[in-house]
This record gives sequence, C-alpha cells and structure tokens, in this order.
Amino acid sequence: MNRLLRPIGLAVLLAGGFWLYTTLRSGSPFHSRAAVKIVEAAPQNQYEPDELRDIDIYRRVRPSVVNITSQIIQYDLLFGPVPASGQGSGFIINSNGYILTNYHVIANARRLRVTWTPERNKSRTFSATVVGAAPELDLAVIKIDAKNLPAVTLGDSSNLQVGQKVLAIGNPFGLPGTMTQGIISSIRTVREPGGGVHIDGAIQTDAAINPGNSGGPLLNSRGQVIGIDSAIYSQTGSNVGIGFAIPVNMAKAVLPQLISTGHVVRPSLGIRSIPLSPDISSQLGLPVDKGLLVIDVQPGSPAARAGLHGGNIPGYIGNMAVHFGGDIIVGIDGHAVEDASDLDHELILKHAGDRVTLDVVRGQKRIQTTVTLGSSSTGATV
Repeated sequence: MNRLLRPIGLAVLLAGGFWLYTTLRSGSPFHSRAAVKIVEAAPQNQYEPDELRDIDIYRRVRPSVVNITSQIIQYDLLFGPVPASGQGSGFIINSNGYILTNYHVIANARRLRVTWTPERNKSRTFSATVVGAAPELDLAVIKIDAKNLPAVTLGDSSNLQVGQKVLAIGNPFGLPGTMTQGIISSIRTVREPGGGVHIDGAIQTDAAINPGNSGGPLLNSRGQVIGIDSAIYSQTGSNVGIGFAIPVNMAKAVLPQLISTGHVVRPSLGIRSIPLSPDISSQLGLPVDKGLLVIDVQPGSPAARAGLHGGNIPGYIGNMAVHFGGDIIVGIDGHAVEDASDLDHELILKHAGDRVTLDVVRGQKRIQTTVTLGSSSTGATV
C-alpha cells in the first residue's frame, strides 16, 4: 500500500505546483499583476528644461576649469623644511593658456601644477608660472604652455540680484569637475582683519563651496562667469551654506595690468596720511574719530592741485614727527574711508586721469573736492 501511495502523492504534489503556477500567471485573487506594475517614463521626457540648461552649462564650462596644485615649504618646530601642498581651482580666460584664480591659491608656491581635463577621464598636467598677482583683491593670473584652450565667457556683475540662481564648478577636496548650485544670498562688503583682502560687492551664495573650490568660476544661468569663488564662512572648514565670490567686474578692471605688468599700478593722490583713532581724535579735539588725517601734500601733486591741505602744527605720534591740522579724508566716491586700506581699495580700481570725489572734513566743516588722479610716481598714499 505504501509503495502505491508514494507515486500518487508525488503526482498530487506536481499537479498542485502546476495549478499554483498557472493561477499566479492568470491573475487570481491571490496575486494582482497591477500591484507590481512598473511605470517607465518615455526617454524624451527624462529631463526638465532647467535641468537641460544646467547640463548644457556644465558641458560647455567644465573643460575651461582646471585644478591647481601648489607646492610650498613649511617649517617644523626645529625650523626644518617640510614640503606641503595645497589645491585650488582656476579657469581659462584666454586660449593661449592664461588662467585666473585666487591669490591665496598660489601664494608662496615653490612649484605650480595645473591639471586640465577636457574630457572625462582624460587629463593633461602642465607646469605653470605666475604672470601677475593682486594680493589686496585675492586675484592672480597664471599661465601654462598650451594653445587653443577653451576659454570661459566673462559676464557682468554690476546688476546682480539676491535670489538669482548661480552655479559653481571647481575641485572641492580634489574632486575634479564638481558642479553645485544655489542662489545669491546677499551682496556685501567682506574685509579681512588687519587690512588684508577687502572686497566691495562680494557675492554671498549658498551654493556649496568647499576647500578646493577657491579660484573656480561662479556662473549665472547663461553660463557666464559673474564671480571668482574665494572663501567660505565656517567653523569646521567645510561648507555650511555661506560662501563668497569676488565680483567678476573687479577682476576685469585689473586683468590687463596683471597680464602686462604683473601687478596693479595704483594711481596716486600725492599725500601722506595717518589713520585716525578715537584716542588721537580726542587729543586733537577733532570732530570725527575715523578717517585719514592728511599730514603732508606733495607740491604739484593731484591733491595739491585740488586744494587739499596738509598739517602745519608740529607734533608727535609715538616717536614719529608729524604735522597736525590738515584735512581729514572720510570718503571717496560715496564710500566711507576709515583707514588707508579703504582708500587704497578704491584707488586700485582707478587709473591715472580718472576723477574721484573726496569727502573731506576741514576744521569743523564737511566739504567735497574733486581730484584728477596722477600716476604712482607722483607720490605715495600712506
């Protein structure tokens, strides 16, 4: 009997399996084909119009963005030399190999290497030389020995708006060809403590900018460069949604000089001055406690021709002999002047022959005077 049941049981098992298989395929109450239906979009609807625009911008601009590696020499506690390296970004501004970047990316570099990636997974590395630098603006131009390179299009940063969309391309943490997006969060003045970098109209953005992005382009929605990514505000050193870029118009104003002379030739007023402090102002009984006190005006200088007054009362500041009683410069072209860096910052973007309007405190009165700037050989602004 057992021998007979075994074949019958096997047959029943096979028949049951076949029934279950056909039931599932036919869509019985135990299984609904609709529950696992996969909906696939048509290929032509894969990207939205704004995505297509961003993709196009990336494809056009990425080949113009380079990775810059700098080698510097640091010293240990025993003053022994220790080689170190840093990374940043830059972008090609001329087909003959000129590249714009931040000054701090190449500062004190013993050797510069530029990696250019015209296509994915296809890179070339060049030695680079510094052509010109403007530390006060955190800008520098370097050059590689190459021809027919794809250059970016420099846009206009004169009418940027908060809320405007921006894109950043660079090499954060050494990851080449990285693009991020955000908006312009604010337009503000950024100053380093101690009279370092001073940027009027700096572009604040929430686009992710991290170490390695410095020197890369900040782009508008047309793919034009409107800024040079420069710094982040962070307690950790990584992006927290506050990055800053130098407005491109500032770079455009000094590029010709950086390329032709290697530095920015600042025009001169032809004065010597000292910055006021509340202590000095209080001792001299002055009506303002910030500004530049003119102590000397060089004969025949632009300042002299404009009628600026130097000091005529002998005195000392520390061990330095000066003359008090001169004009106090408190503004230039509508911008406040509190110390020499404020005046220098405005003059660095001017040229000999340009006219500027100075706000001056003379005695107890506030007046304005127009000065036609001279070349730097006319005198130094201190």
